[in-house]
Amino acid sequence: MPKILMIHPEKCTGCRNCMLACSYGKDGQFRPAASRIHVYTWEREGFSVPIMCQQCNDAPCTKVCPTHSMYRLPGTTLVEYDSRDCIRCRMCIQACPFGNAVFDSYTNTILKCDTCNGDPACVKMCPTSALTYDDETVSTRSRKKALATKIKDAFQEVS
Repeated sequence: MPKILMIHPEKCTGCRNCMLACSYGKDGQFRPAASRIHVYTWEREGFSVPIMCQQCNDAPCTKVCPTHSMYRLPGTTLVEYDSRDCIRCRMCIQACPFGNAVFDSYTNTILKCDTCNGDPACVKMCPTSALTYDDETVSTRSRKKALATKIKDAFQEVS
């Protein structure tokens, strides 16, 4: 059964261990700018939430990619990225409604979550279980979609 990353913002303390685990797991160094997950904090409200690629059903990043470097294999839920064909136009970054495809000038590549090939480092390092890797069911998918909508609305409110 496919799995998806789930966010439980009510459990997030804003420690950013997930960001360090991600950058170290992907690049072998603690470089939060190279993380595929980002923790956003609303100081006044005392609220933090980790955000990563939401693997959108309609995946705007795949629709705007002129070389199809961002793509989804038929029958899967994971949006894939192939850096070999990417021309670094950054259209995927513009299209992402969550801001979770980013360009890393240090490595000259687009960074986005790929769930660490089914073994997400961020989940393992989260001390409060604000991130989980759960079986994809109708209920987990609809919960994720509802949370994604709330987060998208919150970002649009701030912009």
